[in-house]
Amino acid sequence: MTVRVGFIGAGGIANAHLQVLRHMEGVRIAAFCDVDRERAESHAAAYNGRAYTDVHAMLDAEKLEAVYICVPPHAHVGQEEALIERGIPFFVEKPIANTLAKAESIAAAVEKAGLLTSVGYHWRYMTYSQLARERLAGKTIGMALGYWMGGMPGVYWWRRQDLSGGQMVEQTTHIIDLARDLCGEIVEVYAAMSTRASGDIENCTVTDVGTMTVKFASGAVGTISNTCLLKGFGYIVGLRVVTPEIVVEVDGGQFRALQAGREEIIKGGNNPYAEEDRIFIQAVQTGDSSEIRSPYRDAVRTLAVSLAANRSAETGAPVKL
Repeated sequence: MTVRVGFIGAGGIANAHLQVLRHMEGVRIAAFCDVDRERAESHAAAYNGRAYTDVHAMLDAEKLEAVYICVPPHAHVGQEEALIERGIPFFVEKPIANTLAKAESIAAAVEKAGLLTSVGYHWRYMTYSQLARERLAGKTIGMALGYWMGGMPGVYWWRRQDLSGGQMVEQTTHIIDLARDLCGEIVEVYAAMSTRASGDIENCTVTDVGTMTVKFASGAVGTISNTCLLKGFGYIVGLRVVTPEIVVEVDGGQFRALQAGREEIIKGGNNPYAEEDRIFIQAVQTGDSSEIRSPYRDAVRTLAVSLAANRSAETGAPVKL
């Protein structure tokens, strides 16, 4: 079965998926919809597809078996609902929305329609994350330490709290999601955030440092911290999980495990974008979604934690989930 794929949003993250799909057997990249007509037309020319600036026009004109939604948090304005109405499976990049009410509404509609979905939490598909699952199996997790320490992204909307949701929602969501995946559900959040070095950046309303303490349903605790104030360099992005027998570390570039008298380091993992795309397309072809590691409903839970951190920082009080 050849899957005809459409894209809503043709920016940077769309290109990560396009570089995978263009080499995948059984995939035809057929259409692009973007508010920037020139960008949509450029992609359409490169992939021998058609360009649109209106989602409904694309869906009415094209016979698509799957659609990728690659738009910023604030730009989810009916795309998912249009796909649900037409029964078209979709892959949506994180974060799935900038309000929980919006995400809950879409999740309910997805479930009512019985629609196949996948969300771009690609850390779940990393070789290193799978190694962590294996090493942590049967262990008592005591705590988790998560980090996203880097610089300020260049796109204008990221710097606006009302558009991106801030760093906890837009970037650190990957670490929150991985913590949920490896350690279980988060049931309480207490957060603090501040602006220390970005106050002079024009139209910047996001904080540039933040940290949250979390409680897991199991009784484990953790902290997840971030910053976007680093100038021209990155520091650390990843998760550490502590148990009595082993400490595991999952970073973007390696897996590390520490035990009494032993250190294990593994580098050279897979391309997680390729893995999540392979599994999504395979699910569309077969109707079997069992290998999808982040369906829409699960991603709503990660968004809820991110938004709870923002609310806790605003109010100064813990937020229960």
